[in-house]
Amino acid sequence: MDIRSQISMVFHLDKCIGCHTCSIACKNIWTDRKGAEYQWWNNVETKPGTGYPTKWEDQDIYKGGWEKKGDDIDLKGAGHRKSLTNIFHNPHLPQIDDYYEPFTYKYLDLIESGPSSDQPTARPVSLITGKPMNIKSGPNWDDDLSGTPDYARQDPNLEAVTPAEKEALFQLERMAMFYLPRICNHCLNPACVASCPSGAIYKRGEDGVVLINQDVCRGWRMCITACPYKKTYYNWNSGKSEKCILCFPRIESGLAPACMHSCVGRIRYLGVVLYDADRIHEAASAPDESLVDAHLNIILDPFDEEVIKAAKENGVADSTIRAAQQSPTYKFTKVWKMALPLHSEFRTMPMLFYVPPLLPVMASIRNVDQSAQKEKMNDKAKVWPDKWLYDTSTDELFGSIHQARFPMKYMAEMFSVGDESRVEEVMKKLMAVRIHRRQVTVGDISKEKAAETLAEAGLTAEEAEEIYYLTSLAKFDDRFVIPAAHREQAIELMEFAGDEKGSAGFGFKDGSAKRGL
Repeated sequence: MDIRSQISMVFHLDKCIGCHTCSIACKNIWTDRKGAEYQWWNNVETKPGTGYPTKWEDQDIYKGGWEKKGDDIDLKGAGHRKSLTNIFHNPHLPQIDDYYEPFTYKYLDLIESGPSSDQPTARPVSLITGKPMNIKSGPNWDDDLSGTPDYARQDPNLEAVTPAEKEALFQLERMAMFYLPRICNHCLNPACVASCPSGAIYKRGEDGVVLINQDVCRGWRMCITACPYKKTYYNWNSGKSEKCILCFPRIESGLAPACMHSCVGRIRYLGVVLYDADRIHEAASAPDESLVDAHLNIILDPFDEEVIKAAKENGVADSTIRAAQQSPTYKFTKVWKMALPLHSEFRTMPMLFYVPPLLPVMASIRNVDQSAQKEKMNDKAKVWPDKWLYDTSTDELFGSIHQARFPMKYMAEMFSVGDESRVEEVMKKLMAVRIHRRQVTVGDISKEKAAETLAEAGLTAEEAEEIYYLTSLAKFDDRFVIPAAHREQAIELMEFAGDEKGSAGFGFKDGSAKRGL
């Protein structure tokens, strides 16, 4: 076993309110300079929708990620051989219109305009050409526009949904949406690293953060093609590629990344997981039907004595192992099995996992004959509460999950390579925790029925309370379990690396990290 540590994240989509505070926090810190105007290392998309850049999920257009070829995998649209043919003309790159042409306004016109019978306006001007322009799109242009033909109906995930389900989804009374925040996934099998002709992109060995060495980058932009999530960007001013660095200076200081620290809905969790690097190729090459399991099985039990021993032999610090044992991401992905990767079929093994949204699913309610209750009624205020009762049969509660406003197939296309049973399993757990807490706080559901619901979802009352605490009441240190940075190891590696000084991450002592191998 080649046990290494990896920073991983979980985003709980039931809690995201789409406020974009995370995006603004990231923008203000990292991409507020010339050439990076259109770069949104963190963005929040409305689903269903086309996302940012437009239709990034459709790899027939962008040729990102890996594809299975026999028992092996190969880059879909990049790689050494393909890069030679496309190095001066790459047809798979997203264009500026797929993002948006960055703009500002001529604010001085509001101040310096002379007397006129018309109200002065601040015309939009392009930040690239400096000329006046008409704004046609933006980074969240389709925000909250569920049901529109221009955006929601163009969502690539809807191709798996039957025409009847698709039409029903866009009926006014069934219209729904949820928010999908995205950052770089800092994958275990990053296509961007494998595609870079310059070897500028590397994966840090001590925590798995994927970075771009700006001194080595030559702006070939193969990483942009290779990343199926389109989270690598080209700075048109500097001629270099840039991407999310997971705020590693903050992590090394024991602080959460800016997007996570500022999150209003507290949907974000960060922690360490231990994984077996020897199994990456096998897992990435797994058949589609077992791809999610192969991905999650790489993550190992941090309490297992053999895993701990192998990790220590590989140089993983005791403090990192303790952080892995307390990691909220490990609990969500492996213990409770509630968090799933986004588009595992891209085979990059992302280390950002999502708890799918339960959406506004409710237990059905039935009308109750009030004739026997009229005698005890003193006022009309009692009519409404007594008139309706929840149908709390287990079959009815879980049956409502399948009648949710989003087809289960749509959710499965995003989070489980089309396997609806995986998403259904998570939905049942989310519903079971909700029912358990309703029994505790409201008491209109019997303890027996709540226990039956938990058992069918594969949870205990203790686990339901843990899930409730971590999703609703968790403090900062519960949501972000950040391992201590070991400066002494970094210094040793810099001395050991020689001419690779400062480029090799811990665990990549041969300097292969810098070469992107």
